[in-house]
Amino acid sequence: MDTVRQDVNYSSIDSSEGLRWRNVDLNFLPSPSSSSPPMKFYHSNRFKIVATFLLISLSILISGTCIAYYGKMANNSSVTSGSFNLNNLPNEQLIWFEKGEAELLKALNRKENSRKARNVILFVGDGMGPNTVTAARIYGFGEDGLMAWEEFPNMGLLKTYCADKLVPDSASTATALFSGVKTNYETSGIDASVHFADCPNSLNSLHQLPTIMSWAQDEGLHTGFVTTTRVTHATPSALYAHVPDRSWECENNIPEYARVQGCTDIATQLVEGNVGQKINVIMGGGRQMLISNISGSKEDPLDTWAGYSKDGRHLIQKWMRKKQEQNRLYQVVQNRDELMAIDGTSVNYVLGIFANGHLKYDNELDMGSGSMPSLKEMTVKALQILSSRERGFLLVVEGGLIDQAHHRGKAKKAINEVLAFNNAINASIQALSEEELENTLIIVTADHSHTLTINGYPKRGTSVFGIAGNSKTEGTPYTVLTYGTTGKGFQTDDKCLRKDPATDDTENWEYTQQGAVNTDENSHGGSDVTIHATGAMSHLFHGVHEQSYVAHAISYALRIGRFRESALVNQLNEKTTP
Repeated sequence: MDTVRQDVNYSSIDSSEGLRWRNVDLNFLPSPSSSSPPMKFYHSNRFKIVATFLLISLSILISGTCIAYYGKMANNSSVTSGSFNLNNLPNEQLIWFEKGEAELLKALNRKENSRKARNVILFVGDGMGPNTVTAARIYGFGEDGLMAWEEFPNMGLLKTYCADKLVPDSASTATALFSGVKTNYETSGIDASVHFADCPNSLNSLHQLPTIMSWAQDEGLHTGFVTTTRVTHATPSALYAHVPDRSWECENNIPEYARVQGCTDIATQLVEGNVGQKINVIMGGGRQMLISNISGSKEDPLDTWAGYSKDGRHLIQKWMRKKQEQNRLYQVVQNRDELMAIDGTSVNYVLGIFANGHLKYDNELDMGSGSMPSLKEMTVKALQILSSRERGFLLVVEGGLIDQAHHRGKAKKAINEVLAFNNAINASIQALSEEELENTLIIVTADHSHTLTINGYPKRGTSVFGIAGNSKTEGTPYTVLTYGTTGKGFQTDDKCLRKDPATDDTENWEYTQQGAVNTDENSHGGSDVTIHATGAMSHLFHGVHEQSYVAHAISYALRIGRFRESALVNQLNEKTTP
C-alpha cells in the first residue's frame, strides 16, 4: 500500500488539537518534547503498521457492506449485475437453463482421441435423411430424446450429390463413401469416366476403384459387412464389385452384349473377386442371386423387383469349396438359430444368407426357430468373429430396409427400421470393451435422404403417424408425415379431391402416406445427411464434407490405402496449423 506523505511542522501544531493525518485521529501518539528535535511519526514503523491496519479494516468493512447489499438484491431479482439466480426462475424457464448447462458441460469436457484407429465400424442407414431421423427419434424416445449416435461427440454433414445427378442413388453414394471418389448414377465401384451400362470401360482396371475394404485387406485387417438387403444390393456391392449397372446382381440381369464383352455380375464378384473372396464376414439376403432356380415360400418369398439366377450356379457351394482349398475355418448359416450357435472365436469366415431377397422388416420378425435374424443379432455376431483376432478389423453395417420402406411409402416401417438400426449401434457399443472403444472409430451416417416431410403444427405428444390438422384451404385433414413423391400415395376420393386420411388407420404398418407427385415409387431426396463419430480419430468429422471424404478419413484413421505410407502422413501433418 502506498502512503501519502506530508511534511508537518510539529512546532506549529497545538497538542490539544491532536495530530491528524488523512482524517485519521492520531491523538494517542505522544507529543514531542520541546527539548528534543521534531519527530516525523509517518516515518516510524509503528505508524506504518497502525495506518496499514486501519486502512485494511476500512476496506473489509466497505467490501462486506457491498456484498451484503448486492446479495440482498440477488434474492429479490433473478438477474443482477454480474449474477444469475436459477432458484427464482419459473419451471418453464428453469428446465431449459438446466438442459443448456448440461449440454455446455458436455461440450467443455469433450476431448479429442487422436490415436490411430485399430478398428473401424461404419454404420450406413440407407435413405436415412434428417427428417427420417427426427421422426424416428420422436417415435422412439419423444421430442426431447436422442438416438444412440446423436450422443457421439463429433458430427458433420455430407453432401450427397453424385457425379452426374443432383439427387443420387445408393450405388453412387456407396461408391463415394467406400472409395473416396464420386461416380455416376446407378454405377458401382467405378469412376465417373464410365457411363451407365458401359461394359467395356468398366473392365478397364484404371477406372475400377479400390475401397476401404480392399485397403484394409491389404494391411491384413479382417473385414466384413452386414446388411438387411441382398448382399449383392447397391450399397454392399460398392465394397467389392465394379459394375456399370447396379442391377447386374446375377447373370440373368446382364444384357447379352455385356456378357459377350466379358462383364461379370455382382454375385460372381462377391464369391470369386479379389476383394469379395477375402471378406471374413458376409451377412444378409440375396439367395436368389447366388443359387439358380430356387423357389420362394410364404415365409421367404422371392424378390420380384430384382433378378433371379437361371444359369445353374450354386455360388454358396463354390464359396465353401474355396475355403476348403485354402484350409480356412468357415461356416455357412441360413437362419437365426444357426447364426446364434456360432462360436466367434473358432471360425475365420462366415457366410450368412438368410433370405431369398431382402430380409423381413424388423416389425415382421418372429424370432422363432428357423427365422431370420435381426440387424442387431447379425452385427453383434459379426463383431464377435472379427474382434477375436489379433489384427484389427473393418466392419460395414447397412440398415438397408429404411430405404426399401420409404420407396413403398410405408413411413412407419421405415421409421421403425431406424430404431432397429439404433438397437444395432447400441448393442455394438455394449459388445466392445472400454479399451476396444478407445481404439475403434465408430461412424454413423446415411447414403442419401428421402422426400419425407414433417408437416403442420401438431401439438407435442401427437403421434408422428397421426393427423397434423386440417388444411385451411381444403378443409381436409392431413398427416404429420407426407412424401414429396409417391408410388401410390396420391389419393383422391370419388369427387377427385384429396382423400381424407382420417378415414384410414394411419397407425397401421401398411398405411401409405400421401404424397404430392405421383410416380412409380417414392424417390430419394437430395438433402445433406448427417455423419456422427466417436472413438479414435472421430474429430476428423467436424463440418460440411463431400460424401467422398469419409473414405479418406477412414484411410487416415486406420493408416490404410494411401495413408499406409508414414511419409505421406508426416507430410500431411506438417501442413497442419499448430
